[in-house]
Amino acid sequence: MDAITLLKKDHETVEKLFKRFEKTGDGALVERRKIVDQIIEELSVHAAIEEQLFYPVTRATVDEVDDVILESLEEHHVVKWLLSELETMDPADERFKAKTTVLMENVRHHVEEEEDEYFPKVRAQLGRNDLNDLGDAMAEAKKSAPTHPHPTAPDTPPGNIVAGNAAGVVDRFTDTVSGLAQGGVSAAQDLIARFTGRAKPRTSPTGSPTARKTAAKVRSSVSDATDKAARTGKATVTSATKGAKSSAAAAKGASTSTQRTAKAGAKRSTTTATNAAKKTAKTAKAGAKRTATTVTNATKNTSATAKRAAS
Repeated sequence: MDAITLLKKDHETVEKLFKRFEKTGDGALVERRKIVDQIIEELSVHAAIEEQLFYPVTRATVDEVDDVILESLEEHHVVKWLLSELETMDPADERFKAKTTVLMENVRHHVEEEEDEYFPKVRAQLGRNDLNDLGDAMAEAKKSAPTHPHPTAPDTPPGNIVAGNAAGVVDRFTDTVSGLAQGGVSAAQDLIARFTGRAKPRTSPTGSPTARKTAAKVRSSVSDATDKAARTGKATVTSATKGAKSSAAAAKGASTSTQRTAKAGAKRSTTTATNAAKKTAKTAKAGAKRTATTVTNATKNTSATAKRAAS
């Protein structure tokens, strides 16, 4: 991507944010704060790469651009002061909207002059390869550019390069720390809500987009870890419950089987004893009958003998 295309894309991004702000109602204070924070970061980075690379290179290589560059630097200066004031201003302040409106008017005027007068001269005198090389350098510089306005810092080389790089490191470190802190607080609130059975608090991180993204990432990571731990604990409990039920069922089955075996054994023993008793009684009855018959016959024989002897 060549340098001019990169800068125009930045202009488009900021213009979309301006239009979003213009559509907000007076009660949308949180949304206005969020949009302005995004505008602050976008414009701070954009101004830094123009001042560190685009303006110095084109001033040294393109004819008749000194005046427009000097005017652009002054416009940057005014915009930075407005950004620094908006950065700490409460969106409920009656001048918040007015100050943002003035900021948008200044930036739109600046963009119009650059795209209509300045950029065409640069494209006409610099070749495609040079613009591509410059664009690559600017894209790389974006990674370490300041994310907050620094209106008192130098805006021309070499001072702006040194100060800009240092400010960029500090800004990004501050944004990350802010995001980590906010994300940690939100995660703690989520955990408390989980343990107490309450709904998670609807809190939104504040500050630059970098700080917001970091906070959201921290909150999401903690939430994912908590959910994973909860799922693992639930799975363990479920497994233990199933194991207990299985053991109880097995014990119950074994007990039932033992009862059935004992009952069947008792039944068999009772049947055997009954049969044995019946058999013994039958045998005794048969023996008694035989004995009675023998006695009767003996009596008869004795009577017959005695009768013969008497005769």
